[in-house]
Amino acid sequence: MPQSIADSVRQIAIEEGLSGMVRVDLDGSLAFEEAFGLAYRALAIANTTDTQFGIASGGKTFTALAVMSMVERGELSLATTARSVLGGDLPLIDNRVTVQHLLAHRSGIGDYLDEDLYNDTGEYVLPIPVHRLETTEQFLAVLDGYPMKSEPEEKFVYNNGGYVVLALIAERVSKIPFHDLVEQRVCGPAGLRDTAFLRSDELPGRAAMGYLENEGLRTNVLHLPVRGNGDGGIYTTAADIHTLWDAVFAGRIVSPETLATMIRPSGEVPADSLRCGLGFWLDKTTETVSMHGFDAGVGFVSARDPGGRFTYTVISNKARGAWPVSERVHSLLTTPA
Repeated sequence: MPQSIADSVRQIAIEEGLSGMVRVDLDGSLAFEEAFGLAYRALAIANTTDTQFGIASGGKTFTALAVMSMVERGELSLATTARSVLGGDLPLIDNRVTVQHLLAHRSGIGDYLDEDLYNDTGEYVLPIPVHRLETTEQFLAVLDGYPMKSEPEEKFVYNNGGYVVLALIAERVSKIPFHDLVEQRVCGPAGLRDTAFLRSDELPGRAAMGYLENEGLRTNVLHLPVRGNGDGGIYTTAADIHTLWDAVFAGRIVSPETLATMIRPSGEVPADSLRCGLGFWLDKTTETVSMHGFDAGVGFVSARDPGGRFTYTVISNKARGAWPVSERVHSLLTTPA
């Protein structure tokens, strides 16, 4: 007798040594939800289905949705230039760089966290103490001084700093602190109860620590800003991510027309067999839409079939923990029986 989806997913997570959480929904119903490994190794506290995990660059989707809500309301446009809002700040950003360039990773700006330079995210150390990176404006100190890498619109180059620039633009134009803006424009309308930009130095009891190695007690607290921002670092649960997907496709955050713009391919990402939208990743050969996050002590992949056939989320409190699991789960859900 063939294995059930639940048994197959559980086996995948165990075989890959997942520390984290997997959730799979099929045809609108929960098919699998289970946690694995430890949230806090020193005290042997287990991950649970209610554990809040950091999702690293998965937070870029929240930024994109907040920005696009501003575009819908006429507060910004995709053609708004960064310079028109930044004034004299970050003078090395080309005057032609627009909101759309930043959303699509086609701005060409220099990146404070250039992932091409690091094979291991645990090697990266921020140039200023992480506790000084609590507010969006404080990120100016790490964003400044990087020359353009390419012409605006010339090519896709994944860029973390560009999404912090988007947060700056959104904050300055709306006059609402970025973290509050995400709550008001994304988390609130979506009905997310367990999603927030938590501080890493005062995590609540249900939040998982992020670990740098498969074993041991060393966490990522010295490798990431004390509070996430436009390029990532929000904490959430697998249940909230599923709720977010429902809200996105139901038009509760941005209109279906705006969403269509966000999930329209704006460039190829050959190295990952993906295409890039505006804050979302798109499968190269199917209509699957996804969110990804990878950083020191954090791994996250969540994908949705726009037709509602499946949604899955894999979150890990180890850097590479989510990827092998998500690849196998994706294959399981998309390979004909």
